[in-house]
Amino acid sequence: MRVSKNKRRVKGFTLLELMISVAVVGILASIAYPSYIDNISRANRSEGQRELLRLASLQEQYFIDHRAYTTDMKKLGASADPYITDSGFYSIDAVVVGVTYTLKATARGTQATNDSSCLTLSVTDSGQKTATSTNCWE
Repeated sequence: MRVSKNKRRVKGFTLLELMISVAVVGILASIAYPSYIDNISRANRSEGQRELLRLASLQEQYFIDHRAYTTDMKKLGASADPYITDSGFYSIDAVVVGVTYTLKATARGTQATNDSSCLTLSVTDSGQKTATSTNCWE
């Protein structure tokens, strides 16, 4: 038995190896993408929470100055009524009943789609925080 000296080694990947690596990447992506979207949604939700608390503080300052709360976000220094947050993920408006108020942030656009369990966040004059779901104010 004689082995030829001209035997060449083939370099590269076989189709099977390529398909296995594509399957592994697909499985990893299917696990990582939903987690990524969840983290982005929670980060965007913090913008709505921050703006609610900021406007609540401004509402209290307005009460000190005028002895009444306002439903007009422009009177609190916002650019529009209802107030749209800087990134456009939340619309915030006020409801005033007597000497109490509730500020409500409603998710918009992709935030409403990606964070459907926390579509609304609200805060009252007494500082009570409520939301669509119990874990929205974590």
